[in-house]
Amino acid sequence: MQQISPTEHALLAPLDAAPMLAQVEQWCAINTGTDNLLGLAQQWDLLAEAFAVLPGDIRKVDPTPVSAIAADGTERETPNGAHLVLSVRPEAARRYLLTGHMDTVFAPSHPFQTMQWLDSETLNGPGVADMKGGIAVILAALKLFEASPVAASVGYDVLINADEETGSLSSAPLIAELAAGKAAALTYEPSALPDGTLAGERPGSGNYSAVIKGRSAHAGRNPQDGRNAILAAADLALRLKALEARGLSVNPARIDGGSANNVVPDHAVLRFNVRARLPELAQQFEAALREAIRVMAKLHDVEIHLHGGVSRPPKPLTPEATALFGLVRDCGEALGQPIRWQASGGVCDGNNIAACGVPVVDTMGVRGGAIHSDQEFLIVPSLAERAALSALVLHRLSGEN
Repeated sequence: MQQISPTEHALLAPLDAAPMLAQVEQWCAINTGTDNLLGLAQQWDLLAEAFAVLPGDIRKVDPTPVSAIAADGTERETPNGAHLVLSVRPEAARRYLLTGHMDTVFAPSHPFQTMQWLDSETLNGPGVADMKGGIAVILAALKLFEASPVAASVGYDVLINADEETGSLSSAPLIAELAAGKAAALTYEPSALPDGTLAGERPGSGNYSAVIKGRSAHAGRNPQDGRNAILAAADLALRLKALEARGLSVNPARIDGGSANNVVPDHAVLRFNVRARLPELAQQFEAALREAIRVMAKLHDVEIHLHGGVSRPPKPLTPEATALFGLVRDCGEALGQPIRWQASGGVCDGNNIAACGVPVVDTMGVRGGAIHSDQEFLIVPSLAERAALSALVLHRLSGEN
């Protein structure tokens, strides 16, 4: 049985859950759908004000330009909000990275905009678990950690990005920059299960758009002169689905294109997602995808242009990551919080961090569930539970017991 030392008791004693809940309620009252730049700017200001209680410098980082394919097949720049970075003791030899995101999946037009109490310990609302509750945990944990006798000898960066829910494309270079050289990282996605179970290994994920250009013709008079882009897209979707294997899944998600029923469609956009458990599976799929596109283009006499790729590399459990999970488990045991972990089919910024060779536990946020739905909930006592857990993990990571 792990024990809490007198130093650790003193470290955790000031923890106060009330301000954490107040922050969650304030932050979740602001719509921060990834496309809502006004709401994200408002959220950025509130976060900068809240994190200003910590030492170090806060800076606003503009998003890296990214683009997406519109329904008509044209490539257009995608607007994204600014990211927040707090750097504390950048000169320290040993440094950590803590990450979260301020955006949610709920746009201003979505009906799910308000919070309600489901019972005395459960709060329902947009972003309460994913992950404004997690941001409150980061802040509370770091406030505690700053009182640790070892805090002055280590440093850390905090990144709160504005585009995690759409794949962190505009923050990926920033994540890689901040992860470089870090001893360990913690990311504050909600727990994999409401009981606090962590997500262990994760697959990689890639999102693609295949833009298909055919030739229009009258569907009755001269259909033989047309080249049906919709048909080519559907055939390609079936070919890609057939590439699935153990550890590799393909999800053809949407086909845009076409016009009137009496016109052979001359354009289509096939959108699909791929998830691979291992890097070699992702590489094998990429090669098979290129061959499928070549075959389909020739078979249907169309042009096919591919946009996108794997943006979240697979995240296997390395020995270093397993050791970090073990430390989190031991700290949980000392606090009376049973901790276990299991493989997850989801992806997050932890994938990007792990790809930089940094051990990461990426579900250090609150206990809750039903994320990405109007049933999303936060188990409110977990705010204090997880803040104490993170503070103790950082303390012990830094060499003090």
